[in-house]
Amino acid sequence: MKKERKAFRTRIVWGWTEFVGLLKDGFLFAVVLSVLFAGIGLVVPMEWLIALSIVSIVMLLSAFYQLGSFVYLSAAAVFLGWLMRTNGWSLDFGFFRYNGLFLSWNWLLPVALITGAIVLLEGWLVKKHGAVSASPRLEKSSRGLMAAFYNSKRLWLIPVLLVVPGSAVESYAPYWPQLPIGESVFSFILFPVVFGFQNRARKTLPIYLFPVIGKSLMIAGGMIVVLSLGAFLWPPMALVALMAGLLARLGISIFYAVKERQGNHAVTPQALGVMIVDVLPDSPADKMGLIRGEVIRKVNGLTVSNESELYEAIQVNAAHCRLEVLDHNREVRLRQHVIFRHDHHRLGLIVVK
Repeated sequence: MKKERKAFRTRIVWGWTEFVGLLKDGFLFAVVLSVLFAGIGLVVPMEWLIALSIVSIVMLLSAFYQLGSFVYLSAAAVFLGWLMRTNGWSLDFGFFRYNGLFLSWNWLLPVALITGAIVLLEGWLVKKHGAVSASPRLEKSSRGLMAAFYNSKRLWLIPVLLVVPGSAVESYAPYWPQLPIGESVFSFILFPVVFGFQNRARKTLPIYLFPVIGKSLMIAGGMIVVLSLGAFLWPPMALVALMAGLLARLGISIFYAVKERQGNHAVTPQALGVMIVDVLPDSPADKMGLIRGEVIRKVNGLTVSNESELYEAIQVNAAHCRLEVLDHNREVRLRQHVIFRHDHHRLGLIVVK
């Protein structure tokens, strides 16, 4: 019961919401990236994809999505493959044995470019969907009052068509179709790129925090792409781009984590009225357009300052509710809605007590 109460948003939306969003949010981008990568001719080694699969599975099983950014997974795959090859280690999967991979500037360039492009996509998805998936939690503030923070945790799966050397595929799947181009042979693989995001909004409302984080990630992705292009002049620049992207992503996480821990909670009891923590989907409050962080000052003409007064005032006119609300700019707006018998008796509001 305690766990369900903590996981507020995941308990009030349709059960398949996360699974549908896992694929739907990035479907169009999957097509665009597939055409882009294949059209440019970015060829990646099969050994890197295997290492990427291993680190992605570890991330999924741990559910530690703070390390789910694709730049972390990509760099970890490079390091894992190199470490295994250098030390002569191997993993036996039954139907094949994985021995790692040699570092080469030839394949590090496409890996860095692909990483930068997917980090750009990651930033866009966080900007658009990060706040929507944020679920509120309650904790005591520095003054001993109950306040709210929001935890956003998302996972995305983007099936991308990648080009790999045909010889590499042939060693694992001899019957896989191959595409000869000149003296070289290549194969196409639909690879499920997985990456995650997790962050906490405490000092700033999610609607304002996560778009900013998303923009920062998009800048980091663009930086990786630009630095990677320098590898045409100096090949080691591809590895530099990958490491710079990793440090930039780590810096973004640390910066916003520290920033959100400082200062007061954005959602805490207010002298002006009752602050909204969250709104149940399809409830009267949702239909009235009420959102997180707004303050309900009056209900049916009565001034309210706490949860008890709020619900007592609702009963004054249970059939037609009129609210006076202070928005995020502390400007007054009036909202009203007809309450039907099947509607939520508390309007679908979650408020700070």
